[in-house]
Amino acid sequence: MLKHEDVWRAIDHIASEYGFSTSGLAKRSGLDPTTFNKSKRVTTEGKLRWPSTESVAKVLAATGATFNEYVSYIGDSGGAGVYRNIPLIGFAQAGSKGFFDDGGYPTGGSWDEIPFPGFADPQAYALEISGDSMVPVFRDGDTVIVSPAASIRRGDRVVVKTSCGEVMAKILLRQSTKRIELISINQAHEDRSLEIENVSWMSRIIWASQ
Repeated sequence: MLKHEDVWRAIDHIASEYGFSTSGLAKRSGLDPTTFNKSKRVTTEGKLRWPSTESVAKVLAATGATFNEYVSYIGDSGGAGVYRNIPLIGFAQAGSKGFFDDGGYPTGGSWDEIPFPGFADPQAYALEISGDSMVPVFRDGDTVIVSPAASIRRGDRVVVKTSCGEVMAKILLRQSTKRIELISINQAHEDRSLEIENVSWMSRIIWASQ
């Protein structure tokens, strides 16, 4: 299991490797200089704070470090640098029959595979983005990691499949017993409001490899 201290240890290693203090790394990454301060890693109430996937992506972009390099720095947890293969298909294929069961879990033998850190959700899978419908957050060729078992909260980025086979990546605005309200990642595309009965499944995006 991935630990809080392991993730922060990786951030510290990246900072050290590329000649930054943690505050210098945050600033270089376009973040508030205090974002990675040790005093901010646990709240005054004792709640653990984790670096967001967006923050990590900005760190990698700012330093030129690869995702694999970041993972290799995840301490002495025993899972560092250990990979397993997870299913992969193109986003455009996700609406086709035979790739998912009714719960949104990968099924069938037509998936490709990519290596991903061993601490990943055992049910996670990858979708490769094509086109510009999700810019500026996700671009053509990016890979998003999706977890059908992960809990979903307002503001999460999600993949939704409708009963008619349409698959989309959006931001969850709200969910009621009757409807799901979604915000488009690309503002050039319309927001969506879907009746629950017309949604086959909705899963959370837990990582993006960019």
